[in-house]
Amino acid sequence: MQIGELARQTGCEVETIRYYEREGLLPAPARSASGYRRYEPGHVEQLNFIRHCRSLGMSLADIRQLADYHQHPAPEPCDRVNALIDDQIRRVHSQIETLQQLEQQLLALRGRCHSPHTLADCGILKTLEDASSGEPCACHPTATDKKIAG
Repeated sequence: MQIGELARQTGCEVETIRYYEREGLLPAPARSASGYRRYEPGHVEQLNFIRHCRSLGMSLADIRQLADYHQHPAPEPCDRVNALIDDQIRRVHSQIETLQQLEQQLLALRGRCHSPHTLADCGILKTLEDASSGEPCACHPTATDKKIAG
């Protein structure tokens, strides 16, 4: 099959497929006499493997490692696979904490404007303007502000 058919079967953009090839995640396909890439069913499986890992937020380096383990299974414990997933879980927890902090910042910013105002009197815009001038803002409290609030 050609790259367009591979893209249709997997729901992956053509440029993304080419990128994965350049990165060595997807093996280079054979070429037809006219120079077109010719993909095999194994490419579909490998691309689906990559896309599934990406849907779990994994980095290309982690996917490369998992793909290597998958393609060259060794008769040893899967401790390295478990460790890789444990690292991803820690990254997800960190991202959750970061997003929760962002949510609190946005809620604090939203709290600056409770009722309809004109744009000239908008508390949100005023806070953003003050922050752009280097003044403290409600959405990014200083260490002193955090101590007082806590």
